Amino acid sequence: MNASEVSVPEPVEGPASTHSTGSGRAGSATAKPLIGLTTYLEQAQTGVWDVPAAFLPKVYFEAVTRAGGIAVLLPPQPVDESIANRVLDGLDGLIITGGKDVDPARYGQEPHATTDVPRRDRDAWEDALLTAAIDRELPFLGICRGMQVLNVSLGGTLHQHLPDVIGSTRYNAGYGRFTENAVEVHAGTKAGELLDDAEALAVHSYHHQAIDEVAPGLTVSARSDDGTIQAVEVDSLPFGVAVQWHPEENADDLRLFAGLVEAAREYRR
Repeated sequence: MNASEVSVPEPVEGPASTHSTGSGRAGSATAKPLIGLTTYLEQAQTGVWDVPAAFLPKVYFEAVTRAGGIAVLLPPQPVDESIANRVLDGLDGLIITGGKDVDPARYGQEPHATTDVPRRDRDAWEDALLTAAIDRELPFLGICRGMQVLNVSLGGTLHQHLPDVIGSTRYNAGYGRFTENAVEVHAGTKAGELLDDAEALAVHSYHHQAIDEVAPGLTVSARSDDGTIQAVEVDSLPFGVAVQWHPEENADDLRLFAGLVEAAREYRR
């Protein structure tokens, strides 16, 4: 049958459909992008239950929502390249969130006395997600642990206990209390484009580890006055940014989340 012989059915009268045209993530170019956020897998209590559960503090996905995205929570999965790719098939952007320390065995070190008991399932899952995201140039944002996972995944190392290096606990007061620190964002970087690089940026910190040896393919895009690396980005990507601080804790500054959401819209197109 050639094109002139194709018959088109008459439209059926009835209420207009509320579904968007197209299928899957291709949908409307104006639809809000889907942003996946990795979650914690920890023992959790609610009501009569005390069970292992995947959860994420509300401030993370609230920031995505307020920036114009749709938050999708991603629990740790069995490590399989096909699973990571299948998950990313349905997403327009990715956030690797904060949490426990990366297993030092992943960068060839023995654990420091202060290093957390490793969450190897999460380490492997986030490594698989980042590897697949970089391969397909999916926009992503790493937050705190997320920056450390990125650096280790690409071959870098970490300072396991930053107070041993800088001589203070300025980045980690403990007991769930964030500290405020000043960060210098470098001009000419993606972070500098998104944030004001003209003056020190006040950020919320909660970490006792930081990047030591920077992985190949990463550019440092922010530091604090003691030299601690505070942001990096992937040279080969339109948007692959990671920060050591917690931008979700500053409800008045959504610039990093808005930048990710906009990059995700472009990726969707």
